[in-house]
Amino acid sequence: MTAVPTPVPALSVVTRPFALSAPLLDYLDQSQPLLWLRRGNGLVGHGEALRLEFSGANRFADASVTWREVAARAVVDDAVGVAGSGLVALGTFAFDDESVATSTLIVPSLVIGRRDGLAWVTRIALSSDTATTDAATTDASPPAPSSRTAVTEFGDPEPANITGLARATFASGTLSPAGYLDAVERAVDGIRHNGVSKIVVARDLTATLDSDAGLAPAIASLAHGYPDCWNFAVDGFLGSSPETLVTVHRGTVTARVLAGSAARGADAASDVEASIALATSTKDQDEHEFAVHSVVAALRSHGTVTASEVPFTLKLPNLWHLASDVEGTLSDGSTSLDLIAALHPTAAVAGTPTDAAIDAIRELEPFDRERYAGPVGWVGADGDGEWAIALRSAQLAADGTITAWAGAGIVVDSVPQHELAETTMKFRPIVEAFGG
Repeated sequence: MTAVPTPVPALSVVTRPFALSAPLLDYLDQSQPLLWLRRGNGLVGHGEALRLEFSGANRFADASVTWREVAARAVVDDAVGVAGSGLVALGTFAFDDESVATSTLIVPSLVIGRRDGLAWVTRIALSSDTATTDAATTDASPPAPSSRTAVTEFGDPEPANITGLARATFASGTLSPAGYLDAVERAVDGIRHNGVSKIVVARDLTATLDSDAGLAPAIASLAHGYPDCWNFAVDGFLGSSPETLVTVHRGTVTARVLAGSAARGADAASDVEASIALATSTKDQDEHEFAVHSVVAALRSHGTVTASEVPFTLKLPNLWHLASDVEGTLSDGSTSLDLIAALHPTAAVAGTPTDAAIDAIRELEPFDRERYAGPVGWVGADGDGEWAIALRSAQLAADGTITAWAGAGIVVDSVPQHELAETTMKFRPIVEAFGG
């Protein structure tokens, strides 16, 4: 089922250079944060000019078709002309075809962007020639000023201090640690007897937001603590992902595959040892190979791609990851939305073979992953965009409940206690962002 306006509305889009007076993060809308940020570059959105919602097995294809229609009808005046300027939508997609979570593309009313030393502001509104639209899925209102988001009388955004603390105490969710150990044992047994090579098994934590500061302080904590990750906030879904699903820019495609991880060492010597142990681990190398193969196989039907011959170790504040870069040239005009449809779910977040792994996940995990491990990112008018896999993430529900997820790739020689410890490490960014 897809909830989109009929007919698709026409949008008026104007982008102009903008002089940032503070880091991009300081322009965050603290009441309804929309963010895509890495290394100080990215997009901050305010308000909603248009909301598009999708669900079910066709959510990616529906989003791609609808976005083409939105872009075709938009009147765009872009004086900047870089990736992320002009018409953009920030989006988040559910992991599973059967998820109850909505997959969403949000076109902000106001976008502040920064890339490679250039900054801009984009204003987006419904065009005067827009026909009747479905009010349930569109909002043409401009961003409203608030005590925590300063906007001048001329509409130019101004930075505002992110105040308060986002406090939440996390506890085991639907799947307890003991339940997770059992799920991993069952996964290993299935791998041994059912022809599955890898299954990614996740567990959940839940908490209640016990402050009125909203999500902004947690988002800021993630962005400051993990600047090399994709820090995102879309529709109450936030996180800090180290894994690029796909980037499309003017016919080129790149991706970064992460699979296999180890905790950082307590000191310099043990940290080096942890990195070497990961790089030489047969278990982690096998897990990584499955993930790289799934990405390369999905992209080769759209162009020419190559992958790093040997994975490298990627250092994050709390983990080492095995990583490989994939890059290539598109030959069929695919957009970033088309490619996330082709890539999702990768072996890094599902397993291999995909269909069997998904069946196993549905049996082993007694919860809906919602948007966890699904694509999150942005798409532009030309279909270019940047998308990450939504890891180290959490969703805020309307009742104040926060659900976080973390998983580990299970192969035939996985040790349940080790996999449980890995998920604990992967929960750290979100738990600490909420004061834990």
